[in-house]
Amino acid sequence: MLQSSENTYGMKSNAPSNQNSFNSVKTVSAPVEQATLGRSLVIKGEVSGTESLYIDGRIEGKISLPENRLTIGRNGVVQANVTAREVVVMGKVTGNIECTDRVDIRSEGQVTGDVSTMRISVEDGAVLKGGIQVRSGEHKQKETQSQAKAHEAKPAAAETPKAMAATASA
Repeated sequence: MLQSSENTYGMKSNAPSNQNSFNSVKTVSAPVEQATLGRSLVIKGEVSGTESLYIDGRIEGKISLPENRLTIGRNGVVQANVTAREVVVMGKVTGNIECTDRVDIRSEGQVTGDVSTMRISVEDGAVLKGGIQVRSGEHKQKETQSQAKAHEAKPAAAETPKAMAATASA
């Protein structure tokens, strides 16, 4: 028997007539731009870019992804100095890692080299051989300010010997 969409007071209801129906919610996420280096690929040299990189192959040289994430997969082998915003290690890395955000060494990951980052996570079973430097956000700002001051001071210092030489010859 069909029921009317009117309730006992004679008013129309906004509820759906089928009590078992529901509105499905679809979530849409932005596509992640990530390049993948396959298991059988080998790169010797410098890798740089503006998108995230997943390595399941082998890289020897230098990796520079300052604004992005680098993920070394379980089969990945990296013999390089790494600069990235974020590094996730599930394979093997031999070289120094410089991160502006965080380093995550998973249980099957191995890192041999110095690590400099703001945050670090090392799971049980992971191997880490090398030094660790954990910076704070304030430390990074101070470094940037001191580098800017040193850069401003260099031109003034360079002009001083010229002025002294001019004075000595007069």
